[in-house]
Amino acid sequence: MPRGLQLGRGRRHDCRDLRAASRQRRADIVRSRAAGRPGLPFPRGAASAVSRVLAISPHLDDAVFSAGGTLAAHADAGDVVTVVTCFTGSVANPAGFALACQLDKGLDKDADYMALRRAEDVVACAAIGARCVHLPLLEAPHRGYENAAALFGALKASDDAIETVAEALRPVIARRRPDIIYGPCGVGGHVDHLAVREALARIAPGAVLWEDFPYAMREAAAPRGIERACLSDEILERKTAAVLAYRSQIGFQFGSSEDARRTLARWRYEGFAKPAVTASFPSSHAW
Repeated sequence: MPRGLQLGRGRRHDCRDLRAASRQRRADIVRSRAAGRPGLPFPRGAASAVSRVLAISPHLDDAVFSAGGTLAAHADAGDVVTVVTCFTGSVANPAGFALACQLDKGLDKDADYMALRRAEDVVACAAIGARCVHLPLLEAPHRGYENAAALFGALKASDDAIETVAEALRPVIARRRPDIIYGPCGVGGHVDHLAVREALARIAPGAVLWEDFPYAMREAAAPRGIERACLSDEILERKTAAVLAYRSQIGFQFGSSEDARRTLARWRYEGFAKPAVTASFPSSHAW
């Protein structure tokens, strides 16, 4: 487990206990499962050494929101961390629901929304010590998902996003040869998250899957198969700085920067599942 994380059991009081432990012996808050070298946080029994970490993010914020602390801890341990975001393509003159998704963030209709978000991602990834790669695939509102209900429904039969994502990721994975791959469980049921999860099941079945945030906040305890780690104060501070770099998303997701800080301080967890448990998250289920 990278330094700065401590295993919890998915209950809110666990993090309070861990914060107390951090104050008492900050220098030793985390003990690695692997002798002499921080290893993988989840699943148990994972390989003892990591040097190349690949995080596969559906959108330009998902990896940082859901696993930013873990990725920062990897970077602190000397690992090369790369966040690959799948759906980052710009579309000229968006209309309908796609335009609405831009306007409700307070942006003008003529703004290049995805260019703005890509720039935010560069800053956010730098805050956790990660590199970033942006794949030019199109988000669901540009693929025929015309309202919020459709975004959190089943993948359309006409949508080839799973295969498109898989084909885009294959050369990235082959070139970077990661020791560990992280990706989304699909908690929340967003079709883009599900497409990435299913693509990873095809091409990287050993990927460690994160509990999607902020959807995870709707559950008082971890869903089946999820183990949660509590972030140390230092790692939480790094993650918070990265989250706040996504300025276009803060009002929509949290209300304000201060609300975001308070939310992250309350929700210090990052959860991960073994790939085999993702059947617990059906594609049409919203957590």
